[in-house]
This record gives sequence, structure tokens and C-alpha cells, in this order.
Amino acid sequence: MSEEKTPQNVANDDFGKLLDKEIINIPQVGDTVKGIVVSASKAEVKLDINGILIGVVRGPELYEESDEYASLKPGEEVEATVIDTENEKGELELSFRYAGQEKSWANLREAFSGKTTIKVKIVDANKGGLLANYRQISGFLPVSQLAPENYPRVTGGDKSKILEKLNSFAGKEFEVRVITLDEKEGKIIFSEKDVWSEKQQDVISKYKAGTVVEGTITAVTDFGVFVSFGDKLEGLIHISELAWQRIDDPADLFKVGDKIKAEIINVDGSKIFLSAKKLITDPWADVDKKFKTGQIVKGEILKVNPFGLFVKLDDDIHGLAHVSQLGLASDQKAEESFKAGEKIDFEIMSIEAKSHRLGLKVVKGGSKVESSAKKEKLKKEKTAKAETKSEEAENKKEDVTETKKKPGRPKKIKE
Repeated sequence: MSEEKTPQNVANDDFGKLLDKEIINIPQVGDTVKGIVVSASKAEVKLDINGILIGVVRGPELYEESDEYASLKPGEEVEATVIDTENEKGELELSFRYAGQEKSWANLREAFSGKTTIKVKIVDANKGGLLANYRQISGFLPVSQLAPENYPRVTGGDKSKILEKLNSFAGKEFEVRVITLDEKEGKIIFSEKDVWSEKQQDVISKYKAGTVVEGTITAVTDFGVFVSFGDKLEGLIHISELAWQRIDDPADLFKVGDKIKAEIINVDGSKIFLSAKKLITDPWADVDKKFKTGQIVKGEILKVNPFGLFVKLDDDIHGLAHVSQLGLASDQKAEESFKAGEKIDFEIMSIEAKSHRLGLKVVKGGSKVESSAKKEKLKKEKTAKAETKSEEAENKKEDVTETKKKPGRPKKIKE
């Protein structure tokens, strides 16, 4: 006789089939599970796991830095990591933090391999760059990897001002690329410059060597000036391309905010190199009309180096008198015998117009003129000495007068 089917028997059979098919898999600590949001508040989020279990995320495990977890609503599906198989209420204890961290690493790996752009938040700064977080994972954005508009160019290279500029970025979001990713060492390097370069490629491609641009000087350094032009583009005029004559310090001739015209001489990726002197007539083109080999000229010493003197013949033409052409004794040094600003006689030994070189030799017994600054100094010293002597004489005179005024010892009267 077949067994009579009852509601209880049917329920037992269905439950047995479920067990046979291993539909109920109890998650273990460390597993990542998917669940449907049942309720969500700032205090906790409850998830329905496969219609069988209830999981709860609460306290520090609520990870809200990601948009995915910040505003969850009932009915949404989300991933979480099991941190305890049963809490005081018999629920799964879950964490968004661990799941979010793994997801963040996965996103970083994808961004690194695919060279895609991500957003990071600046949290701090040091002299080398910016500390940046991708969600809860920390990385570093070096100064050298900042876009031109954020690069801290400070005249004189004042480190405190550079750090002040970097600190001003705290709390801001930057679009970056991941250029170094080492999970074992926890080392992540970001680049804002790479993102900027890609965005500017279409703009930069419009500019070729030989194009003349006009812009504004954004920074003056000891090696040249940076110029902003076009659509947020920036180029460098190296100190050697600022003028035909020798320049010791660009700050002597230029300042931030100055307008300047220049010619593009090279485009290397996102780097643009400019020349201002190419737009100025080369004074060396007709140097032979001004000066001849063997000619005796009066030159002003611009700089004294151990290897010789840099000499100004006129505003455009400068020459070099090598130490061997200074007429010094074996125990004499150039810096002891010559001073910047002095004007002395030189003989032109050689002229190389194409390479912009002119060799000079000090003329023995030639006239020597002190610089105007030195003359002024001597004049002031002479005046000061004269005033001192005059003051001393006046004081002496006053002392004599005072002495005369003092009553003498009364004479003894003879009776």
C-alpha cells in the first residue's frame, strides 16, 4: 500500500530535496556574499541573503566613502564580507569595509592596466607631493606628476611657500592615472600630468615648431621662464633662449605677469619648448662690421670666474677672456685681480659669428676704469672720512673753548 501523502510529508520531502541539492550554503568568515537591502539607516544596514539568512552591517563596518554604499535603498543588491557567522541575534555579521576595499583594489588594478582615469581625494601634503586616497586606499601624487596649472612654481624656490601651495589642495579631488601599483608593498603612485597631457593632445597637435605664440609669464626660475598661452597650454623658454646675450638671472629681465612673444622650437609629448630670441635679429649676424680681430676695445667685466672673464663689448655682443689671456702671474687668481663692473682694454683675438664666440686678451698697460658703482662707493667713503675729520676737529675746538672758560686757580695776593 502506498503511503498516504499529508501536508507534513510533502513539506518534509521538499526540505529533503533542498538539502540534497545543497541549496543552503552557510557562508563562512571571509566570504563575499550578495544580498538585497531590507532596511538602511546611518546606524545599520540589513540584507536578505538568498531569502534564507539575514545579515547586518553596522558600526565601523559601514563604509560610506563610496557612492555605492553611501545611499543604499531597500531592494538594491550589494556585496558584503562575512566577519562573523552568527551574532547575538543569530544574524550574519557583515562588513562593507572589507568588501569595499577589495573592490577598490580591483578598480585600481583595472585602472592601472587599462590606463583609465580615476578620482582621488587629497588628504595631506609634504615637500615631495600630495597624499591622496582612492576611497580608503592611500597613494602618493608627486610634485613632478602635477598638471602645469597645479605645479607649485615659486620664484626663488622657497620651500615653505611651495609646501603652503601644496597644502592648499587638501580636501580637493583630482583626476589621475595610476602609474605605479605594488599591492605587496602597498605602493601606489598617481599622475595628474598624464591625464592633463591626454586631454591636451588635440590642442597641442595644432602647434608645430616654428609657430609664434604670445602669452603671459607664469613663473620665473633660475633656468628660464614658463609661459601660459592658448587654451591652458604652457611652455618653457630656457635661459639660453631668452636673449642672444648672456643672462645670469632671468629675474633681472622678466617678472610674473609680463606679456611675451616666442617661437615654438620643439614639442615633446606634452612638453612645449619656446624661444624668445628667435624673434629678435641676431646681432652676431653682422658682428664683423662692428669688431675686427686685433682691434683694441674697451670692455666691461660682467662676471669673474676661475677660468676667465665674461666681458660686455656692447649691449648685444659679449666675449670671453680666458684665464690664460689675463696676463696673470702663476700665483695670481683672476678673482683677486679683476672685479665685475670694471672697464679695461682688451684685444680681440678671435671672432666666431656662427657659434657666437668672441675671444679676448687683456692689454698690458691698458687703461682701467672703475665701475660707476665702485666710484660711488669710493666717493661715499671719502665723504664719510671728511665728515668724520670735520666732526673730530669741531669736537677738539669745543674742548679747547671749554677749557678756556673754566676759572683758573686764584692768584695769591702779596701783602
